[in-house]
Amino acid sequence: MSVVVRSALSITCSTWKALLLRETVNRLAAGRAAWAWLLIEPLVHVAFMLTMFMAVRVTNIGGIDATLWLAIGLIAFFQFRRTANQCTNAISANRALFTYRQVKPVDTVLVRAACEGFLMLLVLIVAMCVLALLGHDVIPVDPLALLGALAGLWLVGLGFGLVSSVAVELIPEMQRVIGFIMLPAYLMSGVMVQIGAIPEPYRGYLAMNPLVHGLETARQAFAPYYHTLNDLSLGYLYGWALVLIFLGLALQVRFATRVASQ
Repeated sequence: MSVVVRSALSITCSTWKALLLRETVNRLAAGRAAWAWLLIEPLVHVAFMLTMFMAVRVTNIGGIDATLWLAIGLIAFFQFRRTANQCTNAISANRALFTYRQVKPVDTVLVRAACEGFLMLLVLIVAMCVLALLGHDVIPVDPLALLGALAGLWLVGLGFGLVSSVAVELIPEMQRVIGFIMLPAYLMSGVMVQIGAIPEPYRGYLAMNPLVHGLETARQAFAPYYHTLNDLSLGYLYGWALVLIFLGLALQVRFATRVASQ
């Protein structure tokens, strides 16, 4: 009998495929109409905030349609937050799988990030279709800038999740700290406030937040004349993503055995 020797890359790809199928099935079939709730949650959030804007008769923000401004900002922020939250809880949710030596803690984090990125892409498509039916112009002027901004936010969420997933396993109290961080991040990322209208020096302080650069670039992709930061930079966003991913992977390797045996 011949013995088939599989390479490390082949084993890793097979592991990721199996984990992705398992994660997708769990997310989409965990309960009655679970797949619908995954899409409805951010859309309901957009609808609620849009109702508040309409109540105060705000129709234009920084030269861009207020409805589109709000929808893009919320979806872009959810791209970061949902990826970060799912990655943070990936290790604890898949602990039983670590009995298989092919499955490493970092695998569960990476697969969850990929699954969340795909689901948020569906959310974006559904939201744009709904806005188009309502008569809004949803065709981006610069599609590459939009994709670059959303990809950068996803990578920052992945990097944050790689770091936080180890942190909450080593220090359980970090779960509350991370949950507390998300609210200031929401308020200080320009989701509800036009960054370009904030006076200095406070605008400069907010510009230090990499999420601001992702959200504002996504909005500017639909309206180049949108009034935002003068020094808007996707390079700054990707720089943060690179640092967080490098730090997260280093922590995953350093504490892999301890985390898996918790």
